[in-house]
Amino acid sequence: MSTWTTRHTKQAEQDEQHLYDHFLHLVQSELPSDLVQRFHLLFIDGTGYPDPEVSAALEKITANKAADQEFRFILNRCCHILINRWQARPQHQTYIPTLIELFESVAARSTREYGRSRSVRRLRELVKDFVDSEQYLALRRLAQVTSQNIETNPLGVSLGKLIHRYPYLYDHCLVAEGSTLEQQQTIRHLKARAERQYELDLSQFVTYQVRRSQIIRSNLPDVANRILQPAKNPTLLSDEELCVAVKHFAGRSQGTDTYRDLAQRFLTHSSQTSSFNSFKDDLYQYMTASVDPEYGNRQFNNQLYAQLKASLPESNSHHVNDFLIVRTCSQLLNFLVVESSQKPSHFVLIDLLSNIGPALATGLLLKIVLICRKVKPNLEKRFSILFSHYESSKRENVQWLVQAMEHLNLALSTNFSTLDLSFINQW
Repeated sequence: MSTWTTRHTKQAEQDEQHLYDHFLHLVQSELPSDLVQRFHLLFIDGTGYPDPEVSAALEKITANKAADQEFRFILNRCCHILINRWQARPQHQTYIPTLIELFESVAARSTREYGRSRSVRRLRELVKDFVDSEQYLALRRLAQVTSQNIETNPLGVSLGKLIHRYPYLYDHCLVAEGSTLEQQQTIRHLKARAERQYELDLSQFVTYQVRRSQIIRSNLPDVANRILQPAKNPTLLSDEELCVAVKHFAGRSQGTDTYRDLAQRFLTHSSQTSSFNSFKDDLYQYMTASVDPEYGNRQFNNQLYAQLKASLPESNSHHVNDFLIVRTCSQLLNFLVVESSQKPSHFVLIDLLSNIGPALATGLLLKIVLICRKVKPNLEKRFSILFSHYESSKRENVQWLVQAMEHLNLALSTNFSTLDLSFINQW
């Protein structure tokens, strides 16, 4: 239930529940196309709905003064009652964008239409407010994720059209305030499905490239084209960029060590550290070991050291504990990526990407989440803030961010899943 039910009368609660029960019943028996039409009649037209009791309940909800704050939660839940069930049925998933797109025409329509009743005008005002809300923005993003008409080479599109490519954004970009547990579960299901598909596609592509390289090295290029089934690059990186990135994140790119080897070594060493202050010194060495000294010595290393020293200085003499590690790593991610949506400056990240490249820059972030897995959602949240900030920008105008998001996808998939690409060095 939305917050409406905790602050308003029993009658208001009953009216709201009447709407939910109505759609919970219909979604089990009616075709999605008929339900979309019902939504149009009830919420867009505001007239001609075939069930007068439901229309009456909606009219009482919109007449309540609290509707200005609460109606967006109610309408959002009505949408999700249908979406949650359609999402579980592949043959019905195409209707999710159709339902969400119903509201697109509302933004340009005047709410002061002559000849309409006061209740219809009030409904249309509230629906227009819904279209401008965080809840509807999350629904529009969900439409992008579930759309069947996804461009394979999305040049010229806005960054927002690419959200389906980045499952680590889903928890933060597709879940809005007031979302029910069922809605959150639906998003988690979508995320897990997208992650599995990405890992499968990546594994198939890398396997294909490795086998092809082996055959070509045997001086049989024609045989490679004849016996191998080509696999598509699942990223927006070139084949060469993808090869370099996967070798970096999954292979022994740090001398004889992988990123996971380095993280485990650091954790083993830091478990013997005498104080939090010493831990921060060790963390500084761990982080800067993979930074080109020519770049690091200009200003980055000093900035990083100052950031660590400013982290909970009152605890410097304390023994290291889980709280101190999580807090320090969270603050490091804020420093390296972006602090918040209220303070969206991200000069450090842009500087890193420009000077050491997306693989090494992403590697710094990977180092942090590998020693403190509890801050992985924080890292994903940092990137969701950047995504939201640039969502309406054309892809080609924020290519630095697309590169960063693609590399983060690879870093997380190769280090936080069962995906084994250790054979990548044969490519």
